[in-house]
Amino acid sequence: MSKEYSNGEITIKWQPKLCQHAAVCVKTLPQVYNPNASPWISIENASTEELKNQISRCPSGALSYYENTKDE
Repeated sequence: MSKEYSNGEITIKWQPKLCQHAAVCVKTLPQVYNPNASPWISIENASTEELKNQISRCPSGALSYYENTKDE
């Protein structure tokens, strides 16, 4: 089971079964990722660019993202 978190521009997908608990996310953006909170991801606490950069460093691939399409 995966969970998704959106800021309107991107949606983060978290797949807990893939997580290796390397804590790269927590160390890189502690204002976003707090394993003691519920929900543990506060996507609004970082810019979209910061989130993309951090997600690209996830060693297990448990965190990924997709860009949301805008209806015009």
